[in-house]
Amino acid sequence: MPHTETPGSEAAPNPRLRWWTELPLIVLVYACYSAGRLLVRGDVSDAVDHGLAILDIEKALHLNAEHPLNRLFTREPWIGVPADFWYASLHYVVTPAILVWLFRSRAVRYRAARTWLMTSTFIGLIGFTLLPTCPPRLLDAGHGFVDTMAQYSSYGWWGGAASAPRGMGGMTNQYAAMPSLHVGWALWCGVMLWRHGGTRAAKVAAVVYPLGTTIVVMGTANHYFLDAVAGAAVMGAGLLLTPFVLRAAARMRTRLPARFAPAAAGATNAAVPAPASPRDGAGSVIVSGGCQTSAGERFPRQREQRFGAGTEPDPAPSDAGDETPAPAR
Repeated sequence: MPHTETPGSEAAPNPRLRWWTELPLIVLVYACYSAGRLLVRGDVSDAVDHGLAILDIEKALHLNAEHPLNRLFTREPWIGVPADFWYASLHYVVTPAILVWLFRSRAVRYRAARTWLMTSTFIGLIGFTLLPTCPPRLLDAGHGFVDTMAQYSSYGWWGGAASAPRGMGGMTNQYAAMPSLHVGWALWCGVMLWRHGGTRAAKVAAVVYPLGTTIVVMGTANHYFLDAVAGAAVMGAGLLLTPFVLRAAARMRTRLPARFAPAAAGATNAAVPAPASPRDGAGSVIVSGGCQTSAGERFPRQREQRFGAGTEPDPAPSDAGDETPAPAR
């Protein structure tokens, strides 16, 4: 028995993913991220106060891991230099690489993964706006932090302005420390590798990469421990919001074509002229023009013809209707 579907019950298929539509979307999100960091600089004194408040909270909770790590990175170049390369490079390389890998091999799951990453990034931008925070490396030297990026800048392309290339420090917001999206993106990469990697090496990388990034951001004095915690929290919030964002996007994809379809149909119909009604010689409209009846079919109030085959009807029929008198002969 052939399978039949109830009209209107078919699920609308998701449009096929195309790299030329995905790439501009990702570039747009990263441009918003960079523009947000650049435009929302905040007040320097407020940013310093926020950084010191975070440091005081960590000391009160005995969570101050930044000082020992920073001293280690500063004292041991063989640790500090690779850590600086890690901080300055990997989030630009690993995150896009995993996005491309998911797009090519896990297209069914790619949409949710991409939406999770982008939603969390926008939440991070809200954090940068509401809570500008001075990172440890920009605090007064009396607080005991050393900027390893500046100390080892001769080994890489960066200068003294975080991971910005030398001479381009003015194009970044150095007070966008809370939350740490370095840690947030690394956590996203770890989850993707753990869930979809399928090999032992992928499982190991899924643990090492976010854990190593957390250590690096603190050892290089770019983030506090609570910045890293906030980065993980932002990713958790983005994960919870992802189903709602996906449903909203699906509704938009369904409603937008439906909204523009009637207008397009109306324009098409307006361009096609209506067929002219048939007219008689005097120009009056013939109501029954173009209509046909079946054999033996009679209209209401129509009587049977009483003339035989081969005889012509009277030019002035007596049966002109029940309400009309027959003309005199």
